[in-house]
Amino acid sequence: MSTGDDVDEGVRTMLLLMPRLVGAAKRIKPPPELAGFDLAPRHLSMLAYLLFDGPMGVTELAGRLEVAPATVSLMVGDLSRQGILERREDPGDRRRTIVGVTAEHLPAIQGWLGHSAGAWRTALEPLSPAERRTFVDTLLAYERALSGAGGG
Repeated sequence: MSTGDDVDEGVRTMLLLMPRLVGAAKRIKPPPELAGFDLAPRHLSMLAYLLFDGPMGVTELAGRLEVAPATVSLMVGDLSRQGILERREDPGDRRRTIVGVTAEHLPAIQGWLGHSAGAWRTALEPLSPAERRTFVDTLLAYERALSGAGGG
């Protein structure tokens, strides 16, 4: 049975841990091949989806990122102009645009995001599927609570 003290200790631990996690994530710099590009944190989620799930449509990408398709279109346009992403017409539906990482930049992006993916894999593999779900659900609940509190 959990007591308030257990929760308070968990809160204390997380409050001390989160700045270190954020700091460690910020120290993961883009590889030299990508250093000259204007990559913002908002681009990382998009690149991660495209890396792990492969090329997809703008509308599907917007749904996964939980933003408007127009927002994704702007980000895709920006990264396409920089040569990081490529857009192509869906052969099955000419109205649909498929977005993917260019072959030229795929290895650099895989290496860059792969480091974080490997760290998460190391942390999550020992857990049971139910424990992994609880962990992810807990982080999502924290994000929702923080956003609902106005960030502070």
